[in-house]
Amino acid sequence: MKLGVFTVLFSGKPFEEMLDYVKESGVEAVEIGTGCYPGNAHCNPDELLADEGKLKAFKKAVESRGLIISALSCHGNPLTPDKAFAKESHETFLKTVELAQKLEVPVVNTFSGTPGDGEGARYPNWPVAPWPNEYRELLKWQWEEKIIPYWKEAGAYAAERGVKVGLELHGGFAVHTPYTLLKLREAVGEVIGANLDPSHLWWQGIDPVAAIKILGREGAIHHFHAKDTAIDQEHVNMYGLTDMQSYENLSTRAWQFRTVGFGHSLKEWADIFSALRLVGYDYVVSIEHEDALLSIEEGFRKAVDHILQVLPREQLKEIWWV
Repeated sequence: MKLGVFTVLFSGKPFEEMLDYVKESGVEAVEIGTGCYPGNAHCNPDELLADEGKLKAFKKAVESRGLIISALSCHGNPLTPDKAFAKESHETFLKTVELAQKLEVPVVNTFSGTPGDGEGARYPNWPVAPWPNEYRELLKWQWEEKIIPYWKEAGAYAAERGVKVGLELHGGFAVHTPYTLLKLREAVGEVIGANLDPSHLWWQGIDPVAAIKILGREGAIHHFHAKDTAIDQEHVNMYGLTDMQSYENLSTRAWQFRTVGFGHSLKEWADIFSALRLVGYDYVVSIEHEDALLSIEEGFRKAVDHILQVLPREQLKEIWWV
């Protein structure tokens, strides 16, 4: 496996300065934002698709440093009732897939999206309880009328261009658990897989190692994010795991994102990486840093230091003692 980083973290640095910085830090791969929530500070699809010279220079800047692009990421919500943002999310996804094809990047990461509660909705609606029965009826409508039809078309667009779609299992979106990921994959095809991020599994009460085994059996892990979560049981008792406080409320939140090793032990992270290897995942572990208690640079450096202690990086050949 290779160590990578989601470079939205360094959006304040010029592109090539950012590449030099992460390379010197021991990273081998970069995941680059192309718009919507991650922004496009380092990669504007419109510019690169319109200018072959800029496209070649972009690719050369990465490859000349011995780096690879693990994924292009355009997390948005193409299913939201907000028509302007839905249009932006959809068009950015299509352009990102086209750009990934030209750059020979195998994965585009995004969110599944969340529809509203009907054709006249104003906001997304994320049902999380089966009763009263209207929640279950709403969920059925969302999947049958919005989620599956959209991703059948969008997934086919990506598959035709040899690009896989890595959906992040993130609360607030239709696909947020192994079950919902596999449900969509069954309806759409193997182009759909997970951009698996343990941080979102922990706060939902899902064991990342178990999730890796579930998804790995189906070959449904397309990309992997390395981000931790710390859970404060005292505050869980007050606010529950669906805590709606701002992430800025660090002293009272039930859980918060942390740098790798600050929410769970390195033994637990070693178990995660071992599980990835067991299911045949041999691609990139991409650091995503959203730790409000550590600066950008310190949080990133500590994540690199911790991961390199437990990440299997060498190719397996044979079991020498057998």
